[in-house]
Amino acid sequence: MGKYQLIATAAMGLEALVAKEVRALGYECEVENAKVTFEGDETAIARANLWLRTADRIKIKVGEFKARTFDELFEKTKALPWEKFLPEDAEFPVIGKSVKSTLFSVSDCQAIVKKAVVDRLKQHYKRTTWFEESGSFYRIEIAILKDIATITIDTSGSGLHKRGYRVDQGEAPLKETLAAALVMLSNWHPDRPFIDPFCGSGTIPIEAALIGQNIAPGFNREFASEGWSLIPEKIWEEARIEAEDLANYDQPLDILGTDIDHRMVNIATDNAFEAGFGDYIQFKQMQVRDITTRKEYGVIVGNPPYGERLGEKPAVEHMYREMGQAFAKLDTWSIYMLTSNENFEQIYGKPATKKRKLFNGFIRTDFYQYWGPKPPRIEKNE
Repeated sequence: MGKYQLIATAAMGLEALVAKEVRALGYECEVENAKVTFEGDETAIARANLWLRTADRIKIKVGEFKARTFDELFEKTKALPWEKFLPEDAEFPVIGKSVKSTLFSVSDCQAIVKKAVVDRLKQHYKRTTWFEESGSFYRIEIAILKDIATITIDTSGSGLHKRGYRVDQGEAPLKETLAAALVMLSNWHPDRPFIDPFCGSGTIPIEAALIGQNIAPGFNREFASEGWSLIPEKIWEEARIEAEDLANYDQPLDILGTDIDHRMVNIATDNAFEAGFGDYIQFKQMQVRDITTRKEYGVIVGNPPYGERLGEKPAVEHMYREMGQAFAKLDTWSIYMLTSNENFEQIYGKPATKKRKLFNGFIRTDFYQYWGPKPPRIEKNE
């Protein structure tokens, strides 16, 4: 087993949640801007990809160094032990980014890193010709921030938000990783009812169901590193068996998703079936003002329209007002709403218990949290 410096990348504002998840898997970690770093072996790579609900990708850090000249970038990249990661037939494209650095031309940095890796591998594999790159996929990234170059290999492939259950979607679907974060921040527990009044393609209710039954979000998809010689097939097999054993498929769920658009309700239903929750999540066409329930101590999590487009704001604010009136009757419920509308509390009619800054893509939003009373403790008969 090797030891690797691993990076779980995260959207701004979700780093603490990702760190909590990494620690729950049993790994010590450090939190930085948009990433969480930790040390782990091949099993850690498989488990992190399968289990992390709120991270974007899992990367291996190959090296980090100061680079102010192209020569420096070339020599220091070439000095890294690439043969430890890349077999002779590896396909290894290089992507890059540069922020506030002397070496600002990303395409030049990518070309130099590529050449340095090729030179190192030619030496190691005793090759004089170029590599065919017909084997497994290893995407290398050169990221330079304030002249510090970090070189990583992506183990995930497609971003971790791609769980594999999305058959169809609406215009601006919420990323699965953010949807999972909203549910986790609500501290919802599967023995309580759950409603998403703006369910769209069903992402929040489906992520709630995955959390409620403790199903690994990456269980039904593949990862780039599954094809690597670095990680034996047996490790992936064991990680999936662990995930299967920890899932609680018998956990009853009371989850409802509603939306004003019947087409979205149909799409959400299809997505839920694809995710294996066709019998667990209910979807209904409904306006938010019509939501009523006799159930108590439930949780509502929603990502309503923000009214960002010209002319939409008055209608959206009218809907926020109606929502405030409807939810005022649910006095034992906890309400959580994500919106970029800075006047949300005034329009909704109640100050939030707490609000948290999050980014929905590039849109800066606040997650308004209205905490209801805790459910009474059920005394267990001894």
